[in-house]
Amino acid sequence: MIHNLDELMQHAKSRPRCIVAVAAAEDRHVLEALQAATGEGIVDPLLVGNKLEIEEIAHAIGFSLKGIKIVDHAGDGAASARIAVSMVRAGEADILMKGGVSTGDLLKAVLDRESGLRREEQLLSHVAFFQSPYYHKLFCVTDVAMNIAPNLEEKAQIINNAVRACQLMGIETPKVAVAAAVEKVNPKMEATVHAALLKEMNLDGRIGGCVVDGPFAIDIAVNREAALHKGIGSEVAGDCDIILVPDIEAGNIFYKALNFLGGAVSAAAVMGASVPVVLTSRSDDERSKLFSIALAACLR
Repeated sequence: MIHNLDELMQHAKSRPRCIVAVAAAEDRHVLEALQAATGEGIVDPLLVGNKLEIEEIAHAIGFSLKGIKIVDHAGDGAASARIAVSMVRAGEADILMKGGVSTGDLLKAVLDRESGLRREEQLLSHVAFFQSPYYHKLFCVTDVAMNIAPNLEEKAQIINNAVRACQLMGIETPKVAVAAAVEKVNPKMEATVHAALLKEMNLDGRIGGCVVDGPFAIDIAVNREAALHKGIGSEVAGDCDIILVPDIEAGNIFYKALNFLGGAVSAAAVMGASVPVVLTSRSDDERSKLFSIALAACLR
């Protein structure tokens, strides 16, 4: 079982090197992360983008591009994304990574019915693993970047993707906290209704491989004392491995608050495609991007 992001790095280093295709690679933080990941023996980069800009950034940071393939494309990020996806589809790379391209343009290339990446599941979803100074283990937050307002069945699939990611990290039976604003079911608050139904689906076997409970406010999900103070004795409360957020707005705010205000460090990828997709925010630093590359290497 992987307990922290340093252990994640070690696990990634113990696996065979993989090739990562980077869409719009002319991005300093991305190239710094790739420089570190290459030095650690995790990946071999395949860079798609403006060759001149890539070489200028690499020179500035001392990243030798000797032996690294660059597919020169001076057009927009969307075109670079399509090229990178096509190379993954052709078996030339094991992982896809977002560079200086918008999430929408990258996902459009990934999801294209004719030229995109084959989907293993019906739904793609984003998983982000956090190491926080205020929590006793790694935990996953999902979905903060892909599905805007998932319905009940979509949330079940999002849980399945996150459970699979946790199991690949060595967490055999992850504990899933379904987040909401309150702990009681309120018909006017859809997140609480979904939480109760997801718990029921877990109990009758429609969602397997995990323990689901909720609705839980975030304090209940991550703090056992707060849970006991409110009379909640769930095995998930205060010890969750996965937090399922109600929608993309709540999730995105939570994700960025953890990273920029909460002192956390994260690693993120998209599950459900034929290969893992490294999908970080353009505001994430090179450390988070490095850990995300390591995560994708462990999830493939």
